[in-house]
Amino acid sequence: MEVQFREFNPFDLWLWLEFETNPSPMEQQYIEELFNSWFYLGKLGAFNAENLQVQDQGIDISYMDYETETDNSIMMAPMHNMAEFQYRGVWGRCWFDLGTSDLIALDILINALHQLSKEYVTINRLIIGGENEDWKIDDKRQSMFAE
Repeated sequence: MEVQFREFNPFDLWLWLEFETNPSPMEQQYIEELFNSWFYLGKLGAFNAENLQVQDQGIDISYMDYETETDNSIMMAPMHNMAEFQYRGVWGRCWFDLGTSDLIALDILINALHQLSKEYVTINRLIIGGENEDWKIDDKRQSMFAE
């Protein structure tokens, strides 16, 4: 799966997937469940790089002391909105307002999409941000929110 970054605005972000073939209803369900799960984790503030205590600890986390008071001192990092996933031929797209979530969210999404592409539905390309010449953006996002 090729990953391309285009113009990036975290508050007005389109994610585009180019599939090998038109995705079947089952493949669409896999894609939508992945994106919905990613968004709900983001909405709950899961992608907050200021609080990666376990990751920062290293390999040995046996008997690690987890600082719960840190949660109150750092800024919240929730995603704000997600539109419904749309399909047109071999393309799929979804609009997001990533809010104040940190960019680790994109790494996690890319990792999940790589694995999904290997096992369930072949994704040729992920485009993060910008426009897609094959499918123009309109301004009807307000009616697309899945929230």
